[in-house]
Amino acid sequence: MKQYTYKEMPFKTLSGISDKTNAIHHDKLYAGYVKKKDEIQEKLKTVELGSANQTYSELRALKDAETFAVNGTYLHDIYFDGLGDSSHEPAGAILTEIKKRWGSFEKFKAFFKACGLAARGWAVLSWDTFEQGLHIYTGDAHNQGGVWGALPVITMDVYEHAYFMDFGSDRGAYIDAWFENLNWAKIEKRFQNYKNVATQ
Repeated sequence: MKQYTYKEMPFKTLSGISDKTNAIHHDKLYAGYVKKKDEIQEKLKTVELGSANQTYSELRALKDAETFAVNGTYLHDIYFDGLGDSSHEPAGAILTEIKKRWGSFEKFKAFFKACGLAARGWAVLSWDTFEQGLHIYTGDAHNQGGVWGALPVITMDVYEHAYFMDFGSDRGAYIDAWFENLNWAKIEKRFQNYKNVATQ
């Protein structure tokens, strides 16, 4: 099994989202999830199995915390990896699928933004391997709202830490700035890796 390792910030600066926000978000929060993920998974190697219990046990607590830390790691990894460009609009296979699902890029943006305003933690454009199409799912926590069989293509972080320093409570303005920084070349590459994956 390949060992996941901490990823450096893939860009130097963003338009509209401050370097200070990105430094705290990446170097403190994302790094913290990676550290806790590793700590939990190390403890799982020696956890006592005989006391496993659905009401409470050390194994249950570790496995529950693992989903929070691992999802926190992976969602942030994809979030940062998808930023750092100003091409503004997609092209290629991802645009074709967006138009197939929502009719136009503008309608997709409007729906994705609305999902970001409705969610408490994440809005995620995913390749649903059951539906064989794009779907936007939302989550109120790292380990709530995700759908098994759905591969995250773009992750929009809407926790306050992602925007409050720059935008205060104006989450909509943050989402607009976030859209302007999406790296569609990287997103297209990720989508190309996903689009032929089918569950059935």
